[in-house]
Amino acid sequence: MKKIELLAPAGDLERLKIAILYGADAVYLGGKQFSLRSRASNFDIEDIAKGVQFAKEHNAHVHVTVNMLPHEEDMDGLKEYLMELERVGVTAIIAASPTIMMCAKKYAPKLEVHVSTQHSSTNSAAANYWKSKGMDRVVLAREATLEEIKQSAKNSDVPLEVFLHGAMCISYSGRCVLSNNMTGRDANRGGCAQSCRWKYRLFEKDRQLNDDMHLFSMSSKDLMGADYVADLIEAGVASLKIEGRMKSAYYIATLVKAYRLLIDEIYEKGRLTPERMKWYYDELAKAENRPTGVGFFEGQPRYSGQLFGINGAGVTQEFIAYVLDYNEETKEATLEVRNNFKGHIEAEVFGPSITTTRFMFNDLYDMDGNVMEVAKTPMQIIKAKVPCKMEKDAMIRKVMVKDRREVY
Repeated sequence: MKKIELLAPAGDLERLKIAILYGADAVYLGGKQFSLRSRASNFDIEDIAKGVQFAKEHNAHVHVTVNMLPHEEDMDGLKEYLMELERVGVTAIIAASPTIMMCAKKYAPKLEVHVSTQHSSTNSAAANYWKSKGMDRVVLAREATLEEIKQSAKNSDVPLEVFLHGAMCISYSGRCVLSNNMTGRDANRGGCAQSCRWKYRLFEKDRQLNDDMHLFSMSSKDLMGADYVADLIEAGVASLKIEGRMKSAYYIATLVKAYRLLIDEIYEKGRLTPERMKWYYDELAKAENRPTGVGFFEGQPRYSGQLFGINGAGVTQEFIAYVLDYNEETKEATLEVRNNFKGHIEAEVFGPSITTTRFMFNDLYDMDGNVMEVAKTPMQIIKAKVPCKMEKDAMIRKVMVKDRREVY
């Protein structure tokens, strides 16, 4: 059986490279046309071509989201755009509109067409319908339970993709007009204002039901599906997908590295012990997540799966440095500062081939060799003596004295 694919998001070329270096088998990205997530950086054709070339050099693939639901005025240039994606070597597009799907099959037949989660496919009959129309993969709805996923995979004639980690839309498969209605920004054409995550006063007629200290939102906890990776592998699911094209390179590196190790360890050893899984929970919690839950894997989410009154992911300052170079002979690392930190603190490094390793910083130096008490200028290049092996493109974060993260 072919090994399950780990599919990661990429908001720009830097994040594409990080995702692949840290272990993604494939990345998905949005172009500047026909894509949701309009606030992501998004790629022009030249950058998509560069990304495809980098991916090929690392035996990875590039999928492009062409997943908007176009109105009449949105259709200009679609044929030419799809042909360009095929020309530069994109593996697949992810599409929600049947018009876009059929246009790709006609004008860019080398492209695989993956049916977007927006179609709410929750069973094998729906998946096999898309197979009959020539589609190459179906992304199951995030509302599908684990048991439904297993049954769909058993009875489907087309490969299935399942969301594993990331933000959950409060609307059914993201088909929402709240943003459109309230702000004029169409969620299904790339402009979602995330109105559900705003904070609201609730009224019954003229009486306010909540005070201003306890405003209401319709936000869900983020999905964290580490517990179900073994089940999804055994079920024969083709691809596990991480959500987050608007997330940071650090977020992507943290999640991709942890899930890469988890998938590989399950293939090697089978199901892992609770003690071993705890290590993975801790690693995944180091990404800048909202509090996480299990989504619909165990059925209808309960009250505890929601984030009433909470808006936005917690942004931390744990990511302190990016490794630009490492001299193994002198044990000196060249670092790019990302957040404020001092010398002689405990930190941990992880990288494309480095599993999380704790160490104590020695002295920090500027590029003129002067000792620095604190590195406080973002993007400044500095030097540091380090007692453990590092590598280019590794990342360094602070070790938190108290684990304040919510994992479950």
